[in-house]
Amino acid sequence: MSPRRNRPKGGDQPTAPTGGPGDRFGLGRTETYQGEEWSVRHVSGASAQGKRYRCPGCDQEIPSGVPHVVAWPEYGGVDDRRHWHKACWNAKDRRTSRVQRSRNAPRY
Repeated sequence: MSPRRNRPKGGDQPTAPTGGPGDRFGLGRTETYQGEEWSVRHVSGASAQGKRYRCPGCDQEIPSGVPHVVAWPEYGGVDDRRHWHKACWNAKDRRTSRVQRSRNAPRY
């Protein structure tokens, strides 16, 4: 018995990636979130060695070297940038903003 094939048989061409060129090359794009336009950039995490960020979507830490998303309001400044897990950014509209923190937890 031969191993199962995970690709379609026949002459079907593989589909192109769903993201635009900005997703592959680290270029930004604009998305709407909470009634505002947000600039969004996917980063590989390789340039942030030694840095750790806190994801506002899940309130968990993003370790250094992990690919993630950087988003900021279109007309915001450097201080408005937030680092998100990719899954958290994609699910931002389905999540509630009620994050439970302990009394002594740091607020990033």
